[in-house]
Amino acid sequence: MKYGLRSMSMDDIAAHLGMSKKTIYLHYTDKEELVGEIITEMLNKNEKDCNCEVTQSENAIHEVILAMTMLQSLIPTINPSLLNDLQKYHPKVFLKFKKHKDQFLFNVFKSNLERGKKEKLYRPDINAEILAKFRVESIMILFNPEFRTNFSDSQLDIQLEVLRNFLFGLVTAKGYELLVNYLAQQKKQKKKN
Repeated sequence: MKYGLRSMSMDDIAAHLGMSKKTIYLHYTDKEELVGEIITEMLNKNEKDCNCEVTQSENAIHEVILAMTMLQSLIPTINPSLLNDLQKYHPKVFLKFKKHKDQFLFNVFKSNLERGKKEKLYRPDINAEILAKFRVESIMILFNPEFRTNFSDSQLDIQLEVLRNFLFGLVTAKGYELLVNYLAQQKKQKKKN
Protein backbone atom coordinates (compact mmCIF):
# COMPACT_ATOMS: atom_id res chain seq x y z
CA MET A 1 0.00 0.00 0.00
CA LYS A 2 2.79 2.41 0.88
CA TYR A 3 5.19 1.87 -2.04
CA GLY A 4 2.87 0.70 -4.79
CA LEU A 5 2.64 -2.74 -6.34
CA ARG A 6 5.04 -2.42 -9.21
CA SER A 7 7.96 -1.11 -7.20
CA MET A 8 7.64 -3.80 -4.51
CA SER A 9 9.27 -7.08 -5.52
CA MET A 10 8.98 -10.44 -3.81
CA ASP A 11 12.62 -9.91 -2.71
CA ASP A 12 11.60 -6.63 -1.04
CA ILE A 13 8.67 -8.33 0.71
CA ALA A 14 10.86 -11.20 1.92
CA ALA A 15 13.52 -8.78 3.22
CA HIS A 16 10.89 -6.71 5.04
CA LEU A 17 9.45 -9.83 6.66
CA GLY A 18 12.88 -11.18 7.51
CA MET A 19 12.37 -14.45 5.65
CA SER A 20 13.37 -16.03 2.40
CA LYS A 21 11.32 -15.81 -0.78
CA LYS A 22 11.13 -19.59 -0.64
CA THR A 23 9.17 -19.36 2.63
CA ILE A 24 6.71 -16.90 1.05
CA TYR A 25 6.28 -19.26 -1.90
CA LEU A 26 5.26 -22.02 0.50
CA HIS A 27 2.12 -19.97 1.18
CA TYR A 28 1.58 -18.14 -2.12
CA THR A 29 2.19 -19.46 -5.61
CA ASP A 30 3.15 -16.03 -6.97
CA LYS A 31 2.90 -12.28 -6.43
CA GLU A 32 -0.56 -12.26 -8.05
CA GLU A 33 -1.92 -14.56 -5.34
CA LEU A 34 -0.26 -12.52 -2.57
CA VAL A 35 -1.64 -9.25 -3.97
CA GLY A 36 -5.06 -10.90 -4.29
CA GLU A 37 -5.04 -11.91 -0.61
CA ILE A 38 -3.98 -8.44 0.51
CA ILE A 39 -6.63 -6.71 -1.61
CA THR A 40 -9.30 -9.16 -0.41
CA GLU A 41 -8.36 -8.43 3.20
CA MET A 42 -8.43 -4.68 2.51
CA LEU A 43 -11.86 -4.90 0.87
CA ASN A 44 -13.25 -7.02 3.72
CA LYS A 45 -11.98 -4.47 6.23
CA ASN A 46 -13.53 -1.67 4.20
CA GLU A 47 -16.91 -3.46 4.21
CA LYS A 48 -16.70 -4.02 7.96
CA ASP A 49 -15.76 -0.36 8.58
CA CYS A 50 -18.58 0.91 6.34
CA ASN A 51 -21.12 -1.32 8.09
CA CYS A 52 -19.90 -0.03 11.49
CA GLU A 53 -20.31 3.56 10.32
CA VAL A 54 -23.91 2.88 9.35
CA THR A 55 -24.80 1.25 12.68
CA GLN A 56 -22.88 3.76 14.83
CA SER A 57 -24.13 6.87 13.06
CA GLU A 58 -26.87 9.13 14.36
CA ASN A 59 -28.11 9.98 10.86
CA ALA A 60 -27.06 9.98 7.20
CA ILE A 61 -24.83 13.05 7.52
CA HIS A 62 -23.10 11.66 10.60
CA GLU A 63 -22.47 8.44 8.65
CA VAL A 64 -20.58 10.43 6.00
CA ILE A 65 -18.67 12.36 8.69
CA LEU A 66 -17.57 9.02 10.19
CA ALA A 67 -16.46 7.95 6.71
CA MET A 68 -14.47 11.18 6.38
CA THR A 69 -12.70 10.36 9.64
CA MET A 70 -11.88 6.89 8.34
CA LEU A 71 -10.54 8.41 5.10
CA GLN A 72 -8.22 10.66 7.06
CA SER A 73 -6.43 7.63 8.47
CA LEU A 74 -6.65 5.46 5.34
CA ILE A 75 -5.71 7.68 2.39
CA PRO A 76 -2.26 8.76 3.62
CA THR A 77 -1.28 5.06 3.80
CA ILE A 78 -2.17 4.34 0.15
CA ASN A 79 0.26 5.04 -2.66
CA PRO A 80 -1.64 6.98 -5.36
CA SER A 81 -0.28 4.58 -8.00
CA LEU A 82 -1.88 1.55 -6.28
CA LEU A 83 -5.00 1.34 -8.46
CA ASN A 84 -3.12 2.00 -11.69
CA ASP A 85 -0.56 -0.67 -10.77
CA LEU A 86 -3.35 -3.05 -9.83
CA GLN A 87 -5.18 -2.52 -13.12
CA LYS A 88 -2.04 -2.77 -15.26
CA TYR A 89 -0.09 -5.57 -13.54
CA HIS A 90 -2.77 -7.56 -11.68
CA PRO A 91 -5.92 -7.29 -13.82
CA LYS A 92 -7.68 -10.27 -12.19
CA VAL A 93 -7.26 -8.73 -8.75
CA PHE A 94 -8.33 -5.36 -10.14
CA LEU A 95 -11.62 -6.95 -11.26
CA LYS A 96 -12.22 -7.95 -7.62
CA PHE A 97 -11.65 -4.33 -6.58
CA LYS A 98 -13.89 -3.08 -9.41
CA LYS A 99 -16.70 -5.40 -8.32
CA HIS A 100 -16.36 -4.10 -4.74
CA LYS A 101 -16.48 -0.51 -6.00
CA ASP A 102 -19.36 -1.01 -8.43
CA GLN A 103 -21.51 -3.09 -6.09
CA PHE A 104 -20.66 -2.66 -2.42
CA LEU A 105 -19.58 1.00 -2.41
CA PHE A 106 -22.35 1.96 -4.82
CA ASN A 107 -24.93 0.36 -2.51
CA VAL A 108 -23.43 2.01 0.59
CA PHE A 109 -23.65 5.43 -1.06
CA LYS A 110 -27.13 4.81 -2.46
CA SER A 111 -28.41 3.63 0.94
CA ASN A 112 -26.93 6.71 2.58
CA LEU A 113 -28.65 8.97 0.06
CA GLU A 114 -32.00 7.23 0.57
CA ARG A 115 -31.55 7.37 4.35
CA GLY A 116 -30.82 11.10 4.17
CA LYS A 117 -33.95 11.70 2.11
CA LYS A 118 -36.09 9.76 4.64
CA GLU A 119 -34.55 11.73 7.50
CA LYS A 120 -35.28 14.96 5.57
CA LEU A 121 -31.59 15.86 5.73
CA TYR A 122 -31.05 15.52 1.97
CA ARG A 123 -33.20 17.16 -0.68
CA PRO A 124 -36.18 14.99 -1.70
CA ASP A 125 -35.56 15.57 -5.42
CA ILE A 126 -32.12 13.96 -5.61
CA ASN A 127 -31.67 10.87 -7.75
CA ALA A 128 -29.93 8.42 -5.42
CA GLU A 129 -28.93 6.08 -8.25
CA ILE A 130 -27.15 8.77 -10.29
CA LEU A 131 -25.51 10.46 -7.32
CA ALA A 132 -24.29 7.18 -5.83
CA LYS A 133 -22.63 6.33 -9.14
CA PHE A 134 -21.18 9.84 -9.35
CA ARG A 135 -19.81 9.56 -5.80
CA VAL A 136 -18.13 6.21 -6.57
CA GLU A 137 -16.52 7.61 -9.71
CA SER A 138 -15.47 10.85 -7.99
CA ILE A 139 -13.40 8.75 -5.59
CA MET A 140 -11.72 6.97 -8.48
CA ILE A 141 -10.78 10.11 -10.40
CA LEU A 142 -8.63 11.16 -7.48
CA PHE A 143 -6.35 8.17 -8.16
CA ASN A 144 -5.84 9.34 -11.74
CA PRO A 145 -2.30 10.80 -11.97
CA GLU A 146 -3.36 13.29 -14.67
CA PHE A 147 -6.01 14.72 -12.35
CA ARG A 148 -3.67 14.97 -9.35
CA THR A 149 -0.80 16.70 -11.18
CA ASN A 150 -2.81 19.91 -11.40
CA PHE A 151 -2.98 20.33 -7.62
CA SER A 152 -0.44 20.91 -4.89
CA ASP A 153 -2.92 19.64 -2.29
CA SER A 154 -2.55 16.16 -0.86
CA GLN A 155 -4.77 13.37 -2.10
CA LEU A 156 -6.54 13.44 1.27
CA ASP A 157 -7.24 17.18 1.06
CA ILE A 158 -8.62 16.81 -2.46
CA GLN A 159 -10.81 13.87 -1.42
CA LEU A 160 -12.20 15.75 1.61
CA GLU A 161 -12.85 18.90 -0.44
CA VAL A 162 -14.83 16.93 -3.02
CA LEU A 163 -16.78 15.10 -0.30
CA ARG A 164 -17.64 18.28 1.66
CA ASN A 165 -18.90 20.01 -1.47
CA PHE A 166 -20.83 16.92 -2.53
CA LEU A 167 -22.57 16.94 0.86
CA PHE A 168 -23.38 20.65 0.76
CA GLY A 169 -25.09 20.06 -2.59
CA LEU A 170 -27.35 17.39 -1.07
CA VAL A 171 -28.55 18.88 2.17
CA THR A 172 -31.78 20.56 3.12
CA ALA A 173 -31.80 23.56 5.51
CA LYS A 174 -32.07 21.13 8.45
CA GLY A 175 -29.23 19.05 7.01
CA TYR A 176 -27.12 22.14 6.42
CA GLU A 177 -27.18 23.05 10.12
CA LEU A 178 -26.23 19.50 11.12
CA LEU A 179 -23.44 19.34 8.55
CA VAL A 180 -21.92 22.65 9.67
CA ASN A 181 -22.01 21.46 13.30
CA TYR A 182 -20.44 18.08 12.49
CA LEU A 183 -17.68 19.71 10.44
CA ALA A 184 -16.96 22.17 13.27
CA GLN A 185 -16.76 19.27 15.75
CA GLN A 186 -14.47 17.38 13.42
CA LYS A 187 -12.21 20.41 13.03
CA LYS A 188 -12.02 20.83 16.84
CA GLN A 189 -11.18 17.15 17.26
CA LYS A 190 -8.45 17.37 14.63
CA LYS A 191 -6.87 20.33 16.44
CA LYS A 192 -6.83 18.35 19.70
CA ASN A 193 -4.95 15.50 18.03
